Amino acid sequence: MFDVHRNANPRLRVFYLVLSLLFIVLSLGLAYRQVVLSGKYRELEKKQSHRRILVPGPRGNIFDAEGRLLVGNRPRFSAVVYLSELRPEFRREYIDVVRAAREQSEGANPGNFEIEARARVVQRYLDRINEILGRDEVVDRKQMERHFRQNLLLPLSLIRDLTLSEYARLIEQIEVGSPVQVHADSARYYPFGTAAVHILGFVSSTYEISEEGVPGKDLTTVSLKGKIGRTGLERSFDEHLQGISGGEIWVVDPSGFQYRRTTQKQPVKGSDLHTSIDADIQRAAEKGLAQRVGAVAALVVNTGEVLALVSQPNYDLNDLSPFIPNRVYQKISENGAWLNRATAGLYPPGSTFKIITAIAAFEAGTLGPDTTVDCWGSLEVGNRRFACHNPNGHGTVNLEQAITKSCNVFFYKLGLDTGVERISYTARRFGLDNPTGIELPNETRHMIVPDKAWKKRRMLDNWYPGDDANLSIGQGFLRVTPLQMAAFMASFARGEMRTVPTLLKSGEKTARGIVSAGGKLPLSDAQYLRIVNGMDQAAQVGTAKLVRLPGIRIAGKTGTAQVRSNNENLTLAWFIGFAPVDHPEIAIAVLVEGTEPEDQYAGGTTAAPIARAVFKSYFDKQGHPSPGDFAATSIP
Repeated sequence: MFDVHRNANPRLRVFYLVLSLLFIVLSLGLAYRQVVLSGKYRELEKKQSHRRILVPGPRGNIFDAEGRLLVGNRPRFSAVVYLSELRPEFRREYIDVVRAAREQSEGANPGNFEIEARARVVQRYLDRINEILGRDEVVDRKQMERHFRQNLLLPLSLIRDLTLSEYARLIEQIEVGSPVQVHADSARYYPFGTAAVHILGFVSSTYEISEEGVPGKDLTTVSLKGKIGRTGLERSFDEHLQGISGGEIWVVDPSGFQYRRTTQKQPVKGSDLHTSIDADIQRAAEKGLAQRVGAVAALVVNTGEVLALVSQPNYDLNDLSPFIPNRVYQKISENGAWLNRATAGLYPPGSTFKIITAIAAFEAGTLGPDTTVDCWGSLEVGNRRFACHNPNGHGTVNLEQAITKSCNVFFYKLGLDTGVERISYTARRFGLDNPTGIELPNETRHMIVPDKAWKKRRMLDNWYPGDDANLSIGQGFLRVTPLQMAAFMASFARGEMRTVPTLLKSGEKTARGIVSAGGKLPLSDAQYLRIVNGMDQAAQVGTAKLVRLPGIRIAGKTGTAQVRSNNENLTLAWFIGFAPVDHPEIAIAVLVEGTEPEDQYAGGTTAAPIARAVFKSYFDKQGHPSPGDFAATSIP
C-alpha cells in the first residue's frame, strides 16, 4: 500500500509527463503551421478568394504604302448586366418563385427555381433596354446559365453591337446606378470595304490570349475574348499585330461574386503593319475587273513590293466583323469568293508563256538572229494539226513579229526544235514550279511545270511532240498562278531570273525584298532587246494594243488559253507586261476567267484594258509625262 502521508504519487508523475509531452507536441505543431506553413495557407486562401480577369490588348492597325488605314479597330458597344449586383434581387425572386410553386402544388422541380428566378430578374432589365431601344429581345437562358457557371466575374451581354444611335439613347436614358451598363470593346474595321480582302484577311474571337506579364498566374482565371488572325496578313502577322494583355485581380465571396479589385494592369495595343499596297492602284484593278472572275497582280520591278493583288469575286470584310453570320458565309461560299485566285488559282498561262519559250530557245541555240517561220494558219505535228489563232496565217515572221502578232505556228516550231526539257528548265529557273514565298498563308504548292519524267510519274502515257507544241504556247499540262506570272515579268524587266514578292513596304524591319538566287537572264543584250521590242510592238500595234497609254511605252504580251471545266470548254484571258519600256517600274499580270461557254474572252480585248487601268492609275500618281516625251526613246 502507498503511504498516504507522502506528498507525491508516482502515477501522477507519469500522467504529468505524458501531458507535458502532448502539450509540447501540440505547441510545436501549432508553431510549425503558424510559422512554417503560414505562407502556404495564405496562398491557398488567396486562390480560394481571388480571381484573375485577362483583358486582351487591341490589335495593331494595317496601313497602305501612303499611310492610309486599311484595317483598324472600331468601338463595339454592348448592353451588359453585372450579375454580382443582382444578388439581392435573385434571392427575393427565388423566394417568390418557391412560394408560387408551393401555392400551386404542381410538384415543380426545385432545381429549376434558381434558374427561373435569375431569368426573370435579368429579363426585367432587358425589358427596360427593349423599351428604350424599341426592341423585343428575350433572355437566352442557356447562354445565361453557361455564363453564370463559367464566367460569373464577367458582364453578361444582353444586346451586342449596338448602333451609335442605340448607344446614345441607352447612355442617356439608363438609370443612374443601374446594374445595366454599356460595355465597350473593339471590332476590326475595314475602311475600304471590299478592297484587298484576300490580302488583309479577317479575325475571329478566341479565349486563348497571352498571359505574359500579367500577375496571378496561379489564380483561377477568366478571360475576355481576344482576336486571332485567320486569313491574309491578319494571320501571317498575327503575333506582330497582337496586343499585350492586361488584367485585373478581384477578391470574390464564397459564391464567386466579385466585390473588390486589388490589382489592375492596362492592356497595350499591338504593333502596326505598313504594307506596300497602294489603295488607289488596288481599287483601279478591282474596278477594271468589275464583276468578272479573275485576278490582278502588280509589283514594283526593282523591289518586288506588291502594289495591288486582286482576286474576284470578293466580299466586304466588314460583314465578317465581329463574327461571320451563316448567311454571309454561305453567300461567299456559293460565289467561290474564299479562294485567292492570285496566289491559289492555277491556270495555263497561254501565249504569255511564249516569252519563256523564246528565252529557252535563245539559250539552247535553236533561235538565232535570222530565224523565221512560215505561218499558213496551222502546223501539222504527228498526225494532228495545231492551229494558229489567225486561220489565214501570218506569212513569214521573225521573233519580234511573232510576239507582236502572237503567232502560234512560230512558237510551235520553236518548241519542237528546243524540246520540253530545255523549256521546263527555264520555267523552273524563273520559279514557276514553286510558291513565290509571298507573306500570305495558303499559297498553292500544286503548280505544274511538266516534263517527260513528270508525265511518266503521273502515268499519263509517253511524252509526244504534240506535248512540246502545247507547252511552247503555254497550254497542255502547265499550271501557274497570276502572282507567279507577275513575279516572272518583274524578273524579266530587271534582267534577272527570280523575284520574291513582298507585301511589306520597303524599310519595314520584317520586309524581305527581292531574292535573285536565279542570277541574270541567260540572254545577250541583243537577244533581250529583240524580245522587248516584240512586246513593245504588241502594245503599240499588236494583240495588246488596248493597253496603250499616251506618253508611256509599255511592253506587253497577251494570252488566251482554253480549259475544260464541268465538261465545258472555257476561255482564260491573260496579259503580262511592264512599263516604262526603257526604265521599268511596274510589272503586271492580269487573268480573267471565263465561267460560261459563251464568255468569249481574249487577252487583247479582255485582259489588256484591265492592265491599262492599272498602268494609268500608277502613272497618274507619278505625274506621267505628255505623249511627246517618249517619242525618241529607244530601248538600251
